[in-house]
Amino acid sequence: MTLTLRRVKPADAAAIAEQFSDPDVFGGTLQLPFASEEMWTQRIAGMNPPAPGSNEIVLTACLDDKPVGLAGLHPVGPSVRRRHVMGLGITVAKAAQGQGVGQALMTALLDYADNWAQILRIELTVYHDNARAIRLYERNGFEHEGRLRADALRNGVYEDVLMMARLHPRQPMVRGSAT
Repeated sequence: MTLTLRRVKPADAAAIAEQFSDPDVFGGTLQLPFASEEMWTQRIAGMNPPAPGSNEIVLTACLDDKPVGLAGLHPVGPSVRRRHVMGLGITVAKAAQGQGVGQALMTALLDYADNWAQILRIELTVYHDNARAIRLYERNGFEHEGRLRADALRNGVYEDVLMMARLHPRQPMVRGSAT
């Protein structure tokens, strides 16, 4: 099987809706059950092309041209003073988990953040019991910053989530300026 990464496009909506129909996938996110292809088509269309000046990016991972993963960096809000901060979201279809899809998406997003998009801080929340995701984040330099108690409803139970973040490993600098 061949793994490729690219920007998500509206034609991916059916595969993404199918991915998010699996309770093992949407249950690890803040998405609601019964996602429709139409909802994903509209959502993706709203991201493409990105707004002028936006550094938001959403990628899909495809195995043999079928989307099996979705990951993005999203602005955390409109504040000018937080433009250097992005929120990270990532999901991988159950059948594709454990095959390097999540790591490939993470590597691409971190390269984009560190080398191209002027992102200093990446934040995320993850359910306290999502050990696989927590290991992925830790391997990629994310650190635990806190626990939000009873933060998100999942299967009728209010669950704790962990707040994690990663700072740019090499703070950007100015080179070659003429005097």
